[in-house]
Amino acid sequence: MHACVNGCGAGLEGAGMQAEDLLKLVNTPMPFGKHKGVLIADLPGNYLNWFAREGFPKGEIGRLLQLMQEIDHNGLKDLLRPLRHSRQVGGFSLDTKNPIQGFTTSSSRSSPPS
Repeated sequence: MHACVNGCGAGLEGAGMQAEDLLKLVNTPMPFGKHKGVLIADLPGNYLNWFAREGFPKGEIGRLLQLMQEIDHNGLKDLLRPLRHSRQVGGFSLDTKNPIQGFTTSSSRSSPPS
């Protein structure tokens, strides 16, 4: 059983989490420390948990680290997979109003030949 440090869900809703924050997790590299340069979404759980115990930095990086720790702690990293896909495949963009629903294409595609 996991113990929640600073309370479960430590105020992410109150911090004004936005759909764009999920995109930032897969696009923003860690700017300092042992894992400098690693995308926040790729940081190891034990590193994120260290911040949860010791305190998150102030500002946007701290908010993103806290969000990623909550995602990792709750086993929800797979939710970021479609966002990673949108970074790698041209012609796709994320529907930021409803990121869980998936993608919209920037051009219409015809059906495959029968």
